[in-house]
Amino acid sequence: MTSGSQGSLFHPCSLHILNGKINESTLWSMDFHTVYKYICHLCLGVQIVWALDEVRLLNPPEEAEPDHVLDVLYSCDQPATVQLDCVVSFETGATSTLMLRRWRCVPGEPRIRTLRLNLPDWLVYRADGIVPDSHWVLSCILRASVRASGSDEGSIVAEDAAAVEPKAFFSRPVKQHQVCVAWGTQMLQLTPRFLEKQCPLEEETAHLLSSIYASTGEEFGITKTLRPYRSEVLEYLRVKSTSFPWCMFSIWLFVTGYCQQSLCGVFQHINNGNSYITPTLLLTDKGLLHIQMSAESVEESSAFLSPFKVPLNEWCQLGVSLHGTSVTVTMVCEEERTVKYAQHIFRHTVVLDDTEGYFVIGGGKYVQGVEGYFGPVVYYRNRILPQSEFAVPDVIRSVNLTGWLQTCDDFRRDMAVKMSGYSRKAKEMEPDTCFHVFYQWTVKERAPSHPQCQLWEAALPHRKHAAKLAKLLAFKNGGRAVGLPAVGRALYSLSLHKLGRVSSTGVVSRILPLLLQAGCLADNQALHMSSVLYSSGLGVEKQPIKAWLLALLAAQKDDRLALLHLGHLHHQGLHGLPADTDVAYAYYANIAKQTYLDRLDPTPQQAFVEAIYLNNDEVLNLQTKEDHHIFQWLKLQARRGATEAEQAIARMLFWGQQGVSSNIQEAARHYRRGAVQWKDPVSMYDYGIVLLKGQGVQQDIPKAITFLKKAMDQGFVPAINALAWYYEQYEKDFVQAVQLWEKADLLGCPEAALNLGVLYSQGHYPGRAANQYMAYRHYLRSAERGHIRGAVLLADIWTTGIPGLVNRHPSDAVLWAKWAAEQNGYLGSILRKSLNAYLESNMLSSLLHYLMAAEAGFAPAQFNVAYLCEENTGGYLDPADALRCMWRYYNLTILSQSPDTYAFIRMGDLLYEGHGDRQKDLFSAAQMYKLAALRNDPQGWYNLGLLAEEGYRLPLSVLIELGLSQLYFADNGLLRSTLYTRCRDSEDTDSFLPCSLALFNVYLKSFQAEYSAAIKISTAVAVVAAPTVFVIILRVLRRRVQSLD
Repeated sequence: MTSGSQGSLFHPCSLHILNGKINESTLWSMDFHTVYKYICHLCLGVQIVWALDEVRLLNPPEEAEPDHVLDVLYSCDQPATVQLDCVVSFETGATSTLMLRRWRCVPGEPRIRTLRLNLPDWLVYRADGIVPDSHWVLSCILRASVRASGSDEGSIVAEDAAAVEPKAFFSRPVKQHQVCVAWGTQMLQLTPRFLEKQCPLEEETAHLLSSIYASTGEEFGITKTLRPYRSEVLEYLRVKSTSFPWCMFSIWLFVTGYCQQSLCGVFQHINNGNSYITPTLLLTDKGLLHIQMSAESVEESSAFLSPFKVPLNEWCQLGVSLHGTSVTVTMVCEEERTVKYAQHIFRHTVVLDDTEGYFVIGGGKYVQGVEGYFGPVVYYRNRILPQSEFAVPDVIRSVNLTGWLQTCDDFRRDMAVKMSGYSRKAKEMEPDTCFHVFYQWTVKERAPSHPQCQLWEAALPHRKHAAKLAKLLAFKNGGRAVGLPAVGRALYSLSLHKLGRVSSTGVVSRILPLLLQAGCLADNQALHMSSVLYSSGLGVEKQPIKAWLLALLAAQKDDRLALLHLGHLHHQGLHGLPADTDVAYAYYANIAKQTYLDRLDPTPQQAFVEAIYLNNDEVLNLQTKEDHHIFQWLKLQARRGATEAEQAIARMLFWGQQGVSSNIQEAARHYRRGAVQWKDPVSMYDYGIVLLKGQGVQQDIPKAITFLKKAMDQGFVPAINALAWYYEQYEKDFVQAVQLWEKADLLGCPEAALNLGVLYSQGHYPGRAANQYMAYRHYLRSAERGHIRGAVLLADIWTTGIPGLVNRHPSDAVLWAKWAAEQNGYLGSILRKSLNAYLESNMLSSLLHYLMAAEAGFAPAQFNVAYLCEENTGGYLDPADALRCMWRYYNLTILSQSPDTYAFIRMGDLLYEGHGDRQKDLFSAAQMYKLAALRNDPQGWYNLGLLAEEGYRLPLSVLIELGLSQLYFADNGLLRSTLYTRCRDSEDTDSFLPCSLALFNVYLKSFQAEYSAAIKISTAVAVVAAPTVFVIILRVLRRRVQSLD
């Protein structure tokens, strides 16, 4: 279409109107329909004129490829420029626009331009040293636009876009360079890759442990493996030296108690056949070192004992040097600073292949570990360091474990003296106690004539509470001996009582000394709570190193929450500690195994772990107690025969769920009623289990089997597993047990899969030899079905692997162990106390207990801490402290595996607002809202719409993940309407109204923007035509009046 033909589309009368050549008679001679037809023709012509600005990509490529022939259709109304761009989005969130071509557009009919698409080399070719790498490219969009001549990007009059997918690296072609690159440039580009190929970073000095590990003296330790060198030269030398090793091991050790058995583990090397190989270092029950080396045949292994003992409660550096058949063991301790050594020459060849099997620091599958602490462990693979000046590692000096223990020893001695005095005074007050005359005379002469302050309490006022409690306990026991741990427990109880009554965090610093004293007197819970306060900085100065020290002290005494806390620190690499999945697994595995054992023997100190979020009112309303109306209503329904109510009450009472205290005897009575009266198969199974184990009732195995068989006959799968367990444990009938377990396994029973795995592992499966791989497969199936012990055994295999069958997966092992550890009943007890305090409006007490679980890495507790800080009911937190608390714990929550979407929203709000010294970060805020939107949270969609409404251009990477990449170049109103529509259409009914209003506002503004010009023209026409219309009306009225006359 040419410019000359455009006017022919208008009606001749409409041309008269445009030229202003219409008189009044012509106006009034036309009827309404004719005028309307002319106006429509006018609008149609205007639309056609506007539609001339057009550009389209006719055949864009689906993937980035070289030399693609592209056809572009374009036209323009006025002289303009057509530009072809490539918009590249990177995984870092950055977006780059690369101009590819540009040409002029002359007004006229649409034209098609054919051009060769020259995308950047790094986008289409494989990196080869000259072509740079492009691993961080997320997406590519081709954009063609028509721009008014002499204008900027904001005056784009037409555009079209197409997504181009970048090819995978190895799917790209290699560019055949047709030009000669300057020699200097080519060398500079190739040098990094050349150096990488020739001199890769090798692990010649292996830091097997870089921090401090608390060893409980059980079968838990740190597993490490080494890989062969990547360098062919180094690997050749390593293999050649396996029969003549030249290396050294350095181990820092702090022993708190000698072994309970004959030997305990310090450092072990275990081969694929589960045998000890070079080197293995054990400690005897006398404190001597047992050093064992192996030859080419493991049966030729031999060992020797050190002539010196490892001292207690002192850091010592052990050195083991291998020089062919000669082995030298040295020890330097912190106090003496003198070197003790022993050298032994073996008669056989000493063989060391450090890539075979795995190393264990501490305890393992075959021997329990040393009681105490391990410091840095370093392995020098191809050298022996000379004996230099003794230097304590920085990590040991900063923690200052020795200083703490010395201070605690002084405090315990003073307390022991005070306790002795109070016990003696208590005995004097006993009327039935007889003393000889010389003793009474001595007491009379020693008694002061005037009351005086006791110097011990006067010098250290914080100790007066300990002294009062010691005195109270001494007199309460009538002068009988009272142990220091009893005073420690009393101090911890007093601290909790004081913390439960405070209304501000400022009081915490005055109560902290009581917790530290209780920790000195062997109360591990007090140590853990002190660690939590120092770690979180709640009411005290934040001291991560001291928090770590206190957690180490509690964990070494096997405190479950402290073990969980340290596992979390090393898993995430918090507080300056190195992220180490192997160390984290050592802690998690300890509490995970205890979790399974604790479940077999439930106590009132345990509670079922419930992941309850404080922003979930529906779940909070279900919490109850024995005298609560919900519990009473369930009891009424149970008495009427409602089996589900009977099951719920029994479950609450047995496990201590939903706020009900654990009462196994009462739970057993409900099991019995459900089984006997209501014939409920679930209750039959539960009642049979408690009868079988004697939990809450007297053990009655025949009766238990009767109920289990009845439950099995009604199709209850767990009863099949229980009967199989009975046949295996009591009847020793493995054939019958396996038949039942195989049946239950096919029906999805997690316990059945676990038990079959144990049979395969121990070689008890009828007719089959031991098969660790089959055991592994059953453990995996059991863990995936949610069984705690299945997860523990699966993680144990993944941390070492099965040679040739299962690779080592330490990162997966630590996740399974963490999950199992977080089901521990003692963690559940802390969570229950936290929730009860919240329901009783004791917010500070709730915050303190949730902090204990949050610092252990439990994601729901981290969320609840942030939520409590956000609410800050009663103002017990300073606003600045509350804000820091929200930043820290919402941030920790979103790092968990399944975070609550509210955490994404609040984290996005904090990033958007940018409080304190933090600046606004709209990009990160958009990322948080995106994560919430991807989880179908309407608030996420709504907040993204608000960002777009404020003029912020959402990053292309965000839109791609939301499936809205086509809207990157679209009108802002279209993007906002799409976001608000998704908000409105979510499953949350509460969001329908606000999202609908926001969507209506978008439509209203869009209507106003699109038709504002038409409204203005209509108004102007109305103003101009008003006098004429008025005259016409007057004429009509006159005619009617005249006709009436």
